[in-house]
Amino acid sequence: MKKLICGLMFVAAMGAAHAATFTMDPKYFVPPDGMATIGDSHGDIAISPKGDIYVSVQGGANSGIQIYSADGHYLRNVPGAQTDFHGFIIANGNIYGVSRLTQHIVEMRLDGRTVLDIPAKSVIADQYLEHAAGKPATNLTGIAVAPNGDIYVTDGYGTNYIHRFDKTGKYIASFGGKAEPYGFDTAHKIMIDTRFKPARLLATDRRHNRIVAMDLDGKVQGVVAENLRLPSAMSIYKDELAVGELDGRITILDKEGKVTATIGQNDTADQTKSNKATPDIWQGDKFYAVHGVTYDKQGNLLVTEFNQYGRMTRVKRE
Repeated sequence: MKKLICGLMFVAAMGAAHAATFTMDPKYFVPPDGMATIGDSHGDIAISPKGDIYVSVQGGANSGIQIYSADGHYLRNVPGAQTDFHGFIIANGNIYGVSRLTQHIVEMRLDGRTVLDIPAKSVIADQYLEHAAGKPATNLTGIAVAPNGDIYVTDGYGTNYIHRFDKTGKYIASFGGKAEPYGFDTAHKIMIDTRFKPARLLATDRRHNRIVAMDLDGKVQGVVAENLRLPSAMSIYKDELAVGELDGRITILDKEGKVTATIGQNDTADQTKSNKATPDIWQGDKFYAVHGVTYDKQGNLLVTEFNQYGRMTRVKRE
């Protein structure tokens, strides 16, 4: 694999017929009026069925879920959306998210109407979670929805269990944790990998710098990729898997888990892995702390970072 970098352009050679070229555009998104950036961000990003871009923002004048048009202009906020959706997706035309502060699992319409609200602690704490000072230790971070509507959430900042509910919110089971065969240490985000039949579940095992595959009942199938840089989020496009890494990078993997491209790699250690990077040091060809990533229908990447000011980037597929 060869990688050619020219300006903001990243080229991965995957065979002459499959070469992919990506161009970073950190100025693609236009924040709400009066704001230089989108606001304090520790969240996620997703695409609606019509192509609008939804991003969760925890602070600032427009906290909650901001909506952008496909051409990058701020449109509005989702009415009443939580300001602490650490992880959320859009599936079946609805928003599914985990509230980091209240530890609720929420399904809502794109217009903000709540469809389902599961208080995680009251449902799963007594069965699988450790307790500290008499309080449940849940700290949910990510969410996925299977083809049959089952909802999976990961306790990535807590006990590293993954919890499964049916589409009505009824608790089904839990699996994972720090013990083998899982061995998770910050199972940060999860996703349904529909590239395979049957579909499987992927988890970013962040502190072990790897991605782990399981079947939808939680049986470990193996390690998809290793030697990543604090993997935090994932998205698929055709046979590609994009991995957003907190340590300043996006890695593209093929269906076999081989690296086909790296984008925006930042090797300045004191700039990555935290939300402290200030706008005056931002460079257009580098990431600082990738926290959410999603593909659009054309295979372009939309990226949000863990950053106290808030940084969004579009990575265009050429």
